Amino acid sequence: MIAPELTDAFRRDGFVVVPDLLSADEVEEFGRAVDTAVANRTRADRRSLSEKSRYEQSFLQCINLWEDAEDVRPLTFHPRVTQTAGELLGAPRIRLWHDQALYKEPGGRETDPHQDLPYWPILETDSLTAWIPFQDVDERNGATGFVPGSHAIGLRKFVNIFVGEAEDPMQHSAVSGAEPIFVKAPRGSVVYHHGLTVHMARTNRTQEVRRVHTAIYFADGSTRAPRGIHPCVDRYCIGVGEPIDSDATPIAWPRDDGSTPPRPAAAVPEDSLGRHLWPEP
Repeated sequence: MIAPELTDAFRRDGFVVVPDLLSADEVEEFGRAVDTAVANRTRADRRSLSEKSRYEQSFLQCINLWEDAEDVRPLTFHPRVTQTAGELLGAPRIRLWHDQALYKEPGGRETDPHQDLPYWPILETDSLTAWIPFQDVDERNGATGFVPGSHAIGLRKFVNIFVGEAEDPMQHSAVSGAEPIFVKAPRGSVVYHHGLTVHMARTNRTQEVRRVHTAIYFADGSTRAPRGIHPCVDRYCIGVGEPIDSDATPIAWPRDDGSTPPRPAAAVPEDSLGRHLWPEP
């Protein structure tokens, strides 16, 4: 069970660094697995950083690795990672929305300020991201910054970070003047942030890729929102107001038998570069 002070910090601030959730051996093993999955997913992409879009220059993003990389699956459904997520949310059962690698290349630009939940057609707000680094992360190589308490102010704003210069949610009256806190994330730790926490990340000023795997979890029983499209719900024709419940969003915790779920029967379409086709909301 997670320490009460960490739960209190998460519910107050909308983010928390939980130390020593993964052993050194696990970090090495899972880091190799995600590295291989990212290399496989991006093997056809020969573009340099300067040739990529502004969004792609922020990070190399590979979504739903758990579906096609079996050795990544035990990380995404790791019992300590998922139990901690459930306890932070105060949810008796949580589901996976999707996982993804977020690898920030050397020279990779900053990640624009945004909230996560507005990109997903989930009506309820009980969601969080587990941010799992494979090396020590600080402000030199792409640390993430969070606006404390921003998850609890009623702000739920879609910011189009995919094309051109994104609108800055930091200009919104509810958070204007707030100072983000950039956190250090040591190997073995997991950084959790709420789906409505405003966050961003520094540039990578080192010569090494910043390697991070993330998994998004939400409370079981959540329903599809009236607006938005997303393969996590559209693959199985989940209607507005219906519970989000399919093998694309399986129960992540508790899994009493210790198993990991199988790959969904319906695959996400990919483009010629191996990128999943995720239509904008």
